[in-house]
Order: sequence, then structure tokens, then C-alpha cells
Amino acid sequence: MTDTIAESQIRTAERTALAVLVSISFCHMLNDTLQSLLPSIYPILKANYALDFGQVGLITFVFQITASLLQPMVGLYTDKRPMPYALAAGMASTLCGILLLSYAGSFPVLLLAAALVGMGSSVFHPESSRVARLASGGRHGFAQSLFQVGGNAGSAIGPLLAAFIILPGGQSSVAWFSLLALTAIIVLFRVGAWYQAHRTIRTGNARRPILRAELSRGRIAVALLVLLALIFSKFFYTASISSYFTFYLIDQFGVSVQRAQIYLFVYLGAFALGTLAGGPIGDAIGRTKVIWFSILGALPFTLALPHVNEFWTVVLMVPIGLILSSAFSAILVYAQELLPGRVGTVAGLFFGLAFGMGGIGAALLGELADQTSIRFVYELCAFLPAIGLLTAFLPRLEAKKA
Repeated sequence: MTDTIAESQIRTAERTALAVLVSISFCHMLNDTLQSLLPSIYPILKANYALDFGQVGLITFVFQITASLLQPMVGLYTDKRPMPYALAAGMASTLCGILLLSYAGSFPVLLLAAALVGMGSSVFHPESSRVARLASGGRHGFAQSLFQVGGNAGSAIGPLLAAFIILPGGQSSVAWFSLLALTAIIVLFRVGAWYQAHRTIRTGNARRPILRAELSRGRIAVALLVLLALIFSKFFYTASISSYFTFYLIDQFGVSVQRAQIYLFVYLGAFALGTLAGGPIGDAIGRTKVIWFSILGALPFTLALPHVNEFWTVVLMVPIGLILSSAFSAILVYAQELLPGRVGTVAGLFFGLAFGMGGIGAALLGELADQTSIRFVYELCAFLPAIGLLTAFLPRLEAKKA
């Protein structure tokens, strides 16, 4: 009888944990849908405010640097003092940014709106990544992939919503998306209550791989530098897609803005599928193998992209999205295993760096596009996945655990 009750309690706990994972992934989708509205309406903002590519890049820079600088600090702080209800508070900042974006009257106000959305991300990502790991039941790669795919789905949905709602309705129609932020705040408040109740219980029982004793500080430092270089490669390239791909399609092939947004959705959809696959595959065959393939494997396709016609451009975006997106979950879980007990710090550092690289990339590539051409930007960025060769310097953590 006792065993039956215990098994029932375990099954209930597992269902609850999965519900929390789905909830946090759903909120990640809403969060990144709201974030993706910003680059999706760049053509509108560029026309309304007479912006050049440098100013467009500066908007992305402000948004992503705000998130980048704050995320590691949030993660470091919450490793020592967890803040379960900070998730809802961070989404409230995003809500304010979305409302301000819809009624911005000048370029500086646009920058302030971008900063508020960035501040919301700086709280959401490290804390929600911690919740995903807490609810993972030991399947850390699966949990991170499920969490990440929500964000990727949101990034894919955003351009479609912009194409069919904001482009016809104008900049003021962005205000309708505040309803998504309100929904996320309600769900995150419930997740925060679960987090508050379970963080003390789970912390003492978490299974942590004992790796630091087997790796010198030098090896750990080298591994972290390699991971950061891989993040640079991945997100510098993805910045060229998220911020300028619509402009590239319009410039190269003369497509309409709406059609360009649909093509961007194809890439982002492939990106979401690759994210979902990356974590479980890493759990099964090892994260180092996934990291090898997910960065270096995109190189042949990125090299070909600037030299093909419209049809093959869309076709090539599918393998590029699938392959590149499988990297982040594997890199993040690898780093958390490299530095056990520092989940928030690692999540904040890597999410922050991802946003920072995207922001710096957007700003620099925008200036480069003004000085040269959009096509030249893609010809140059095509070589970035070659940085994946640095994966050879990563230690095999799977072998250490064995």
C-alpha cells in the first residue's frame, strides 16, 4: 500500500514538473514573440522615422546590450538569493516597453522602449532557465531544449504577426500585443509559486556531476573561452539574419516586405525545430558531438547562401536554421556541468553574451551595410561557422562522468 502511494506521488510530481516545463516554455514563446516584434517592424520604423541602417542597428544594440549587461548580474545574484516572483516582474518591464514602442514619438523614445524590453529579458532568461533545470528530473538537455524551443517558436511567430497585423495596422497596433505580456505575467506568477515551494526541496537532492575536481582551473577556463567563442560565432551570424534578412531579400530579389517576413518565418521555424532536437540528442550521444555538428556543420550552407537565387536562398535557410539552433541548449548544459552549482550565473552569462553578440553584431553589420552593401555583409558572415573548429579544445565531460 505504501509503495503504491509513493509511486502515485512520484507520478503526480513528474506530471507537475512537466506542466511547469511546458508553462515556462509557453512564457518563453510569449516573451520572444514580443521581442521579435522589434526587428520585424524595422521597415516601418525606418520609414516612419527616416532611419538609416546604422540607427536600425543601434535600436537592436540598445535592446540586446541592456539584456546582455544585466543577465549575468541577475544570474549571479539569484544563485545566492533566488527570486521566484522576479519572472513576473521582468515581464512587467517588457509590457511597459511594448506599450511605449506602440506610441513612441521620436527615435530616443524608441531606444527607451527597446531598453525596457531588454531589461525584461535580463530577468526572464536566467531565472526561467533555472526553473527549467529544477523541473528537468535529470534530463537537463531535454528540459533546456523544451524551454528554448518556446523562445524559438515565439521568434518565428513574431514576424508573421508583424506581417499580417502590424504592417496593415501601423505602429500603434503593437499595443495589442500587451495582452500577450499580461498573459505571461499571470502564468509566471503561478510558476513562481511552484518555484518558491520546490526550490528548497530539490536543491538538496540535485544530482551534480563531480567534474571540477577532475579538471584543472586552466582546462575549465579554456573550455569556457571556447564556448564563448562558439556563442560569438552563432549569434553574430544569427544577428545578420534576424536584423537584416528582410532587407537582403528586398534588395537582392525585389520581394515585398510581407513576402520577406514569410521567408524569415521559414528560417525561424527551422531554427525552432533544431532547438527542440539539440537537447535530447545531446542527452543521448553527448553534448560535445552536438556542439561539433551544430556550429561547423552550417558552414557549407552559409558559404553558398550569398551566391544563389531567391528559391535556393529560402531552401538553404532551412538547414542553416536547423543546424545552428541545435547548439545553444548543448552549450548551455555543457557549461552548467562544467560549473556545477552555478546554474543562474552560467545561464545569465551565456544568455547575456548571446544578446550582447547579437546587439554588437547588429550595430556593426548595420554600419558595414551602410558602407558597402547588404550582400557583402552575408558574404563576410558566411565564414563565421568555421569558428566551430575550436570545439576540438573542449574536454569530453561524458568520459569524465564514466
